[in-house]
Amino acid sequence: MSQASETEAAGENTEIVGMSETRATGPEGGSGTRKAAGTVPDPTGGDPPATGTGTGTDASNGTSTDAPAAVPLLDPREGVPPVVGDAAALERVIAAFAAGNGPVAVDAERASGYRYGQRAYLVQLRRAGAGTALIDPVACPDLSGLDAALADAEIVLHAANQDLPCLAEVGLVPRRLFDTELAGRLLGYPRVGLGSMVENVLGFLLEKGYSAADWSTRPLPEDWLRYAALDVELLVELRDALHGELVAAGKLDWALEEFEAILATPPKPPRADPWRRTSGIHRVRNRRALAIVRSVWEMRDKIARERDLSPGRVLQDAAIIELAQQAPQSIPDVQALPTMRGRAARRHQSAWLSAVARARELPDRRLPAANLPGDGPPPAHRWADRDPEAAKRRTAARGGRRGARRGELDAVREPAAARRRPAARVDAAGRAVRVGDRAAELRRLGARRWQAALTAQPIARAFLRLETKGEF
Repeated sequence: MSQASETEAAGENTEIVGMSETRATGPEGGSGTRKAAGTVPDPTGGDPPATGTGTGTDASNGTSTDAPAAVPLLDPREGVPPVVGDAAALERVIAAFAAGNGPVAVDAERASGYRYGQRAYLVQLRRAGAGTALIDPVACPDLSGLDAALADAEIVLHAANQDLPCLAEVGLVPRRLFDTELAGRLLGYPRVGLGSMVENVLGFLLEKGYSAADWSTRPLPEDWLRYAALDVELLVELRDALHGELVAAGKLDWALEEFEAILATPPKPPRADPWRRTSGIHRVRNRRALAIVRSVWEMRDKIARERDLSPGRVLQDAAIIELAQQAPQSIPDVQALPTMRGRAARRHQSAWLSAVARARELPDRRLPAANLPGDGPPPAHRWADRDPEAAKRRTAARGGRRGARRGELDAVREPAAARRRPAARVDAAGRAVRVGDRAAELRRLGARRWQAALTAQPIARAFLRLETKGEF
């Protein structure tokens, strides 16, 4: 998850979805501190953690305060369940979860960095009255029956944007969502990873040592399965605690609107020229070398797809860049490159040489462009030169934002809609000085209702001051 810059103009409303490690505390913001761990059932089976031990932070003034010491979460309450790997076992899980009650905690484990694509290799679920289930989606690739049984249930995910695509591939498509990571952002928690949230909100320590494991491994080790089960062990309790904080902070409607937006967002279209994202491509100085990058990248992608391997395990980006810069003409030339000394790179050295040769033979008219026009606003430091009027609106909008519940706006981000619309880039702020017009403009650019309500008035006032001074 990548960081985004602050809102660049009034119309480039604000989005928190997918941003990481941001803080948005305000007058009614979340505390970001650990609650008494005894407020949830103790999954360890022992006494709840004692309160008044350890230290925490008071969000109101940043001073140290007593807080319960976090307790390691070592085993699921009912133990590690067997992995569901056949139709009969899946039917039993479907019946149990259909008979359960309340929200359903869901998680998925992928094999990023090991396998091609982002498919799920384990799906974990937990529901009151049903317990925990671990499903092997390789052996049981169609979970549409489970999806039908849970059609009316609220699905609880942490960082939903990461798991929704791979869950959809196996037929699990939530109709109602609660994203505990996004809720944590809205409440102002400075660290919103699952482990941090479980510790700070519920007072338990989660083992996170297997998050980057190769989950395509079969059979899955018992320790990995325990880790996977614990990932959903307290997810519903975390949801309940955050729901209460959202209500107390007056932000529940904000969260519900964000959850609905996540579910309504269509899948991202394939990226144009994905090879241009090769790490280090900025060092490639001419179009012929860019053609080599493209040709080798496409060959690597073909091999990786056929072998079901992560592209980086077939050939590293650094090797693609070196091939483009050196343009080898023989196998010995390829072997002489420092980045080609690994076994994986040498296994397909003939393929890399062929890809380089194809790019070398291309006519000039078929070489890729050196640069593609950007689809977002220009860098902020160029606004004054490119469009002085827009630069003034941007400065005024930023000042207006700071005057309106400033803490609440720290997590606000530019929406994808504003980035994609050429007409909305530099002049996104428009000229509306009436609150209603400003709110409508924000909504047109993709702002949520709560975001438009929060920002429309201070920005409209800032623009009105510009108009009064004759600078608008």
